[in-house]
Amino acid sequence: MFTGQQIAFIGGGNMTEALVSGLLKTGQVAPAQIIATDIRPERLEYLARSFSIRVSSDNARAVSGAHMIVLSVEPQILDEVLRGLTPSLDPDVLIVSVAAGYPLSRLNRVLARTGRSVRAMPNTPSIVGRGATALALSPDLSPQDIARATALFESVGSVTVVEERLMDAVTGLSGSGPAYVFLIIEALADGGVKAGLPRPVAAALAAQTVLGAATMVLETGLHPAELKDRVASPGGTTIAGLHALEQGGLRAALMSAVEAAAERSTELGCEPPSR
Repeated sequence: MFTGQQIAFIGGGNMTEALVSGLLKTGQVAPAQIIATDIRPERLEYLARSFSIRVSSDNARAVSGAHMIVLSVEPQILDEVLRGLTPSLDPDVLIVSVAAGYPLSRLNRVLARTGRSVRAMPNTPSIVGRGATALALSPDLSPQDIARATALFESVGSVTVVEERLMDAVTGLSGSGPAYVFLIIEALADGGVKAGLPRPVAAALAAQTVLGAATMVLETGLHPAELKDRVASPGGTTIAGLHALEQGGLRAALMSAVEAAAERSTELGCEPPSR
């Protein structure tokens, strides 16, 4: 898939670390095929030491000769980063952007090019190989381009291809969703402590409960409502707890959280270029 190809990661943060680790663990590339950039010398030192990859503080130098470029920087600074890359880009390079809310049309406009680009929204569980990534594809990608982009993110979890118009909704759900789940785990653990459990026990039970419930949804294929009903026996403890959650507005709060994050993703894509 990546034989003889060079991959440049612009931005050396957590997502770059996850993807580099995934590619190396799955044996798809050798360390010498990867270069990563960052403005922080200590981060570059960490990546080089941890993965034996090449590192640089010079974005333009890093992308020269690359077959795939992964843009892993904040959307607020991506315009500036792209303008610095333009003189060094090979016209046939495949560009993959993980910047939230940043549309392909804007990417191509800033780079003064068309096509061969992918917009991706991975999430933080990619760090532990359990990510959920959605891809939006430019129409002129080759089958090999699509296969390479898919393989990149399958190295850290599952991949779904969606129309680009749905990417802001993806951002609000799976992109931001881990934070919502962390909050739920914390709240469940706090409830356990309130009921008398030691905090380490409560935290472990809460996390494993969420993991187990999610696995049941994925592996059984059953609707979450059906699985919920299987737990809630008539007049029992679970239905009493569910009633309390409904009174507290948990369902509406989570729906509003997804909607708010999706709206912010749209705003980020519409903000004027950085100066």
